[in-house]
Amino acid sequence: MITVFVGYDPREAIAYHTCVNSMIRLASQPVAIVPLALNLLSGYNETHTDASNPFVYSRFLVPHLMNYQGRAIYMDGDMILRDDIVKLWNLQDPDVALQVVKHDYQTHSPTKYLGNSNNNYPRKNWSSVILWNCSAQEHTILTPEFVAQKTGSYLHRFSWINDANIGALPIEWNWLPDEFGSNPAAKLLHYTLGTPCFQEYAVGPHAAEWHQERILTQHCDQS
Repeated sequence: MITVFVGYDPREAIAYHTCVNSMIRLASQPVAIVPLALNLLSGYNETHTDASNPFVYSRFLVPHLMNYQGRAIYMDGDMILRDDIVKLWNLQDPDVALQVVKHDYQTHSPTKYLGNSNNNYPRKNWSSVILWNCSAQEHTILTPEFVAQKTGSYLHRFSWINDANIGALPIEWNWLPDEFGSNPAAKLLHYTLGTPCFQEYAVGPHAAEWHQERILTQHCDQS
């Protein structure tokens, strides 16, 4: 069983369900999909005031939610899979605390969906897909109280971990079409500026694929 936590934002609920549909549709092994929604996190008090969506900080609770055991995948909800999630799962490196795509880019857009600011910062988007080794000793510090009090710069740069314990994933597993353009080899599409459900992002690189996945999500056989 592969446990996958997916960020849920009620302002774009269709994005979450479309992401999950793409994962289920392409998976070759059972997956346990957990919506990372604030109303489900009764032990966590979100005190940050700079979050552009509800899961900006709660993603760092994954080791806690896993009782600091085993492995799990975290991914933002504004994504769709183009390949089997099992292939990402099989990239596990037992010698590191977590693995991410180590993006190195400057955004071309100062704003993103719903008018949120989109600033450049070190390790931007590294935390949008995380292959967690929840058993790593370093993660025991990630309690709900600790996450609630730490800044975004501290958490999103994985400052509680030695850099040598941050493993890498191929960029195809967190491809940003609205920043990088189209990529036929991409295995996971991340619409980081705005999911195509928003009018201003409805057209663009790989947007048509998202709309097709949404149609499949809403599909119902009729007699």
